[in-house]
Amino acid sequence: MKLAIYGTGGVGGYFGGRLADSGQDVSFIARGDHLHTMQHAGLRVESINGDFQIEAPKVTANPAEIGAVDVVLVAVKSWQVPEAAEAMQPLMGPDTTVVSLLNGVEAVGQLSEVLGQERVMGGVAKIFSFIERPGLIRHIGHEPTLMLGEVAGGTSERLEQLSEAVQQTGIKVELPASILVEIWKKFLFTTGWGGLGAISRAPIGVLREEPATQAVIQACMLETETVAKAAGIGLPDDIVERTWVFIRGLEATGTSSLQRDIAAGRPSELDAWNGAVVRLGRRYGVATPTHDLIVRSLAPLEKRARGEVGF
Repeated sequence: MKLAIYGTGGVGGYFGGRLADSGQDVSFIARGDHLHTMQHAGLRVESINGDFQIEAPKVTANPAEIGAVDVVLVAVKSWQVPEAAEAMQPLMGPDTTVVSLLNGVEAVGQLSEVLGQERVMGGVAKIFSFIERPGLIRHIGHEPTLMLGEVAGGTSERLEQLSEAVQQTGIKVELPASILVEIWKKFLFTTGWGGLGAISRAPIGVLREEPATQAVIQACMLETETVAKAAGIGLPDDIVERTWVFIRGLEATGTSSLQRDIAAGRPSELDAWNGAVVRLGRRYGVATPTHDLIVRSLAPLEKRARGEVGF
């Protein structure tokens, strides 16, 4: 199977690296210093499950240099999806499958609009990993797992083939009954504390114990749950309680990617996380005051990161 990893950050770098390390034909799309380092020194992954190195990865910034592939795993930032969907056209063959591994609930639709619904599958990446420095991915938490599924549900030959290829690397694969429900479950988790962490600059261990921030997380999750139900997503009735159990089991020093991006002055996924809850809430007539306050509070920092304001 010939694969392309579109976006070689914490998710794409780890899972793509594991696939390449197992002997799969993998090409990486990267950029900037990360691209340069991978071209000259390879890709290193330092993981709680064991370190490994891809000495000479196939890596480029130009998808046309790769050509058509069987599968594209998309792991860019959410705000990069529209541009990436257009740029990955050279990777498309007659039967190419595109798998969204992004946080947020809008990427599957955005990819489908450009590439066609028939090409796109949904995915959820369960892992805590990030670019430590150019050429180095650090995996610090969670058993690496890929949840994969056809958007309409059910099984398919391509789903089974991709699942088998991933499992051969030792990565855990789950094939849920509804990948859309799983995408929304992760969305409820990330929007519950990601934006709050960016405002407070506190790690999850503090956020989940401090009564004031506990209450904000609870309000965020309840708003997201209500929006999901209005959108016709069948989340479990106890999804908020289940998510609290997961949150309480996280490493206390953990922070979200949104929090890290905003703290570093980089563009973040604010619009695709808390912003999407607000946007979808308006579409379905659901009030989302907590998420709205988070978005408004972080808007100046987001605009500064994008060069729209200076201070």
